[in-house]
Amino acid sequence: MSQVSSDWVADAEIAPPLPAVRGTSLLRRSLKLWRTRIGLVLVGFIVLLAIVGPYVAPYGPSTPVGAPNSDPSSKAVLGTDYLGQDVLSRVLYGGRSILVMAVVATALGLIFGVAIGLLAAYSRNTLDDILMRGMDVIMALPQILLALVAVAIIGPHAWVIVAAIALTTVPRIARVARGTAQPIVERDFIAASEAMGVPRWRIVSGELLPNCLGPLMVEASLRLTYSVALIAGLAFLGLSPNPNGANWGTMIQQNEIVLVVQPWGAAAPIIVIALLTLGTGLIGDGIARTAAGIDRARGEE
Repeated sequence: MSQVSSDWVADAEIAPPLPAVRGTSLLRRSLKLWRTRIGLVLVGFIVLLAIVGPYVAPYGPSTPVGAPNSDPSSKAVLGTDYLGQDVLSRVLYGGRSILVMAVVATALGLIFGVAIGLLAAYSRNTLDDILMRGMDVIMALPQILLALVAVAIIGPHAWVIVAAIALTTVPRIARVARGTAQPIVERDFIAASEAMGVPRWRIVSGELLPNCLGPLMVEASLRLTYSVALIAGLAFLGLSPNPNGANWGTMIQQNEIVLVVQPWGAAAPIIVIALLTLGTGLIGDGIARTAAGIDRARGEE
């Protein structure tokens, strides 16, 4: 190996990549902060509600149990909606579809966004400009507008909504991945890996990606929140795969006209979505603070 390559390796040993603290142990460290723990409890509760809810619901999602817009009672704990259906049962049934679509859309956006962002940062040439200008074009289109256009042209199918949200998520994650990876690409340990003949895909996956996990985890939590809100918003507009089925967004839209008479029909799904949003926000904030070293001492006490 040449003297230059030896110097690069020596420099890489002296100034290693922000090692695994930024990767595998980041989440574990962030769990020492109370905000992260509270966020995980909230998100875990909502996810458990969506998974187990249909099995413990007292009634079916479309089963009339009393007079429309009746107050809470022993028969209907949260009262009934505008069609006399049990509000609690519909809340328990209404989260699974939203969460599944949001998770799938966010995961797809994360995978493609990270790949594009890291590739753009590592290429350091014309490919970087081409990829990021393409991302800028997609970002110029508001998420809700693109989703509405896709649904209007193809139809309110689940895969259409997921694809539209994933497409608009990709450029936002790609920009974070690229911005985080750019300074790391210039580090000496990357040059040392290249000098030793390490394949580029291994450098990107083994060196760049682990050192970008902190900001990417924060961005993923934010994107999941926005995905849930967007899917619920489309359902509120009547653009859900099953307009007559139990869905938190649909429940809000159907019961807003009787909000003064019987608020739980709309308030219950609003509260659930708010708790999910609060939980993901706390998790993201905890990870961000840990990655930045903020409140570390207080969190570890």
